Amino acid sequence: MRDRYYSPMSFIMYSTTWCGYCKRLKSQLFDLGVTFDEINIEEVEGTAEIVEKVNGGNRTVPTLVFSDGSAMTNPSAKQVVAKLATL
Repeated sequence: MRDRYYSPMSFIMYSTTWCGYCKRLKSQLFDLGVTFDEINIEEVEGTAEIVEKVNGGNRTVPTLVFSDGSAMTNPSAKQVVAKLATL
């Protein structure tokens, strides 16, 4: 059942190392077998601007950007799994 949610490159999680919400979501997704790419916006130049653009000027993490161009800010693991089912 773990492979059910695997979708290569289906989304990118923009995060920081200190974000508790990011840590919790990553842990929950890991437990569900959901894989994703992660980018720390404090380490990769230009990525904080992506997060700001998605969030109306706010630098809010976790921000997830999916392969279809849609985005979610601070979603639950359940919301992420539901979105992946539509991709």
